[in-house]
Amino acid sequence: MKRYYQPEIETMPREQLRALQSERLVKQVKHVWDSVPYYRKKMEDKGVCPEDIHGVEDLPKLPFLSKADLRDAYPYGLLAKPLSDCVRIQSTSGTTGRRVVAFYTQHDVDLWEDCCARAITAAGGTNEDVCQVCYGYGLFTGGPGLNGGSHKVGCLTLPMSSGNTERQLQFMTDLQATILCCTPSYAAYLAESAIEAGLRDKLKLKAGIFGAEAWTEEMRHDIEEKLGIKAYDIYGLTELSGPGVSFECEEQGGMHINEDHFIAEIIDPVTEEVLPYGSKGELVFTAITKEAFPMIRYRTRDICVLNAEPCSCGRTHIRMSKPMGRSDDMLIIRGVNVFPSQIETVLLNQGMPANYQILVDRVNNTDTLDIEVEMTAETFSDTVAAISKKENELVNALRAMLGITARVHLVAPKSITRSEGKAVRVIDKRKLY
Repeated sequence: MKRYYQPEIETMPREQLRALQSERLVKQVKHVWDSVPYYRKKMEDKGVCPEDIHGVEDLPKLPFLSKADLRDAYPYGLLAKPLSDCVRIQSTSGTTGRRVVAFYTQHDVDLWEDCCARAITAAGGTNEDVCQVCYGYGLFTGGPGLNGGSHKVGCLTLPMSSGNTERQLQFMTDLQATILCCTPSYAAYLAESAIEAGLRDKLKLKAGIFGAEAWTEEMRHDIEEKLGIKAYDIYGLTELSGPGVSFECEEQGGMHINEDHFIAEIIDPVTEEVLPYGSKGELVFTAITKEAFPMIRYRTRDICVLNAEPCSCGRTHIRMSKPMGRSDDMLIIRGVNVFPSQIETVLLNQGMPANYQILVDRVNNTDTLDIEVEMTAETFSDTVAAISKKENELVNALRAMLGITARVHLVAPKSITRSEGKAVRVIDKRKLY
């Protein structure tokens, strides 16, 4: 059974899709030139005007936008519609500098919810399902986006938001939720809590839609096994709308980008050169249907690969890999680029749970890397010698992956604070600026 919410768009021939993108791009560039002085100045500084843009092939002529631009233009500098046309704002959860505030017309909200509905349908969701949304609501985009998408699919929607795990499990079992939407770290915590409470056999879940933070294939398999579900990845960011920019189909071979709304590019993060499909680099998006807050060539800082090969699910939209890290917040430790996802892969491959914390510091002008990893109940009962042996095994495995030595500390179960939102994986105590 093919799972499409809007089959005529999701399976549109590539030539027709590119023509649609070109048409919408030309219209969007004219819209921002006429409506947003900030954009117009950036275009003028690069010597480009709307008449220079005839289609997708002209996209590299346009200037990039970055999070710094969003902060500089805060709050209304990038607004492309009168406030009277806007019905909502969403905001990032960042803790430093000015927050990013994104604006939505009702049309923007409708298209965003369509994208989320495509993701839920791709995961097998229908109007017969009960969809439990445990992403945060409010300014965070996760809850509102999946909530709206669930409504459009016709699911019975449980707008739980994050937190209160005991209540989450009560509703999950009493109302027989079949689809779970939350961060992967919270899914892992819910699985752990359900098993401990003896509720595992009472769960009716069949699918999970997880995003908003990095997670590995190993973590996916662990969640799938513990919850008895198929776990689907979803990607998005507030600057573009929220979750639903891309999503996985049943093949789980990358996330299909909703290309009728977003044009994706991969660039070299240093030279800003556009790279061909299949190359690893920084993901750049252009939103071609957003009215109130249109992003043109927005640098996401996420590192990934775009795949244009046909997918057996029948969707024609290109796929993006799971982000492999970020070009701006990767850890540089003793001159080596380190991504937390690499560390997580090693830990899970070594049979350790996905509860860990990375501690980075600088002592006597030398970077230190310490990794605290929770033990399972079984390893906690081991002898000191056995625990020390396991720590050494992890040290060796991490050295093979990273190329540098990390100190590993196995700690007691439950001693690392659990997250009901985005997990805090890295604590960097260095004074780098």
